Amino acid sequence: MILIFDSGVGGLSIAKEIRSRLPKAELHYLMDSAYFPYGIRDDAVLQQRIVQLCQLACEQLPVKLLVVACNTASTLALTALRAVLPIPVVGVVPAIKPAALHSKSGHIGLLATPATVSRSYTNGLIDNFAAHCQVSRLGTTALVELAEQWLSQPEPDESSFRQQLEQQLSPWLATQPQLDTVVLGCTHFPVLRPLLEKLWPGIHWIDSGAAIARRVEHLLLQQEHSGNGGLFLYRTGNGPVPAGLQRYWQNGDPCCWPNANWLLALDASNP
Repeated sequence: MILIFDSGVGGLSIAKEIRSRLPKAELHYLMDSAYFPYGIRDDAVLQQRIVQLCQLACEQLPVKLLVVACNTASTLALTALRAVLPIPVVGVVPAIKPAALHSKSGHIGLLATPATVSRSYTNGLIDNFAAHCQVSRLGTTALVELAEQWLSQPEPDESSFRQQLEQQLSPWLATQPQLDTVVLGCTHFPVLRPLLEKLWPGIHWIDSGAAIARRVEHLLLQQEHSGNGGLFLYRTGNGPVPAGLQRYWQNGDPCCWPNANWLLALDASNP
């Protein structure tokens, strides 16, 4: 059993990659909807909450591995989670290294949240793996909201979403004519990748999902993955179930929302 944690629906992009490599693994997905978006929260408060939530989940579910499918949560709580949990914990970082290797022009972009593009760990990734490249950064929370909206609707108006993406990204991309590779540095952004590829087919959009799935497969190599898979979803707060989730998942996996009374301890906290 694999537990995947994120502030919202973005980590489902990681879950899809894991499912493609481990088709029979049981996936449990926990989204902290009550505190979404994480970008407006205090770091110290977030770190404590992330650790508490993941500990509660691991106490109540027979979890073999935890994936922190959120860049913000990974940078804030990965070390603390590894210190308190007796299972492997996999985090997410922007795919700077593969982007630098893929780019032919030597000019790559980093599209992430404002916090991620400015964090010291991001600077370290660029220094270590992309020092030979020109790296243009754009921090945005608008695309996080767009991804949530995309999965909140059973049949979203694609033209409307494409227009909003153009409004958000065209001014930035217009000033970067040599840019040929863009890192989707937030796990929400791959949800919108099909639209991005239609709008800007000349750009290679790259994320960490496949690399995370390979890492999970490696760590669980010796463990049994029998069963029928399944995607079990949990959320804090009282928000609506994303109406477009089954459309996004697509592969026929059963999706269900179990009764998760163990979350009530943190649901009582005011976001």
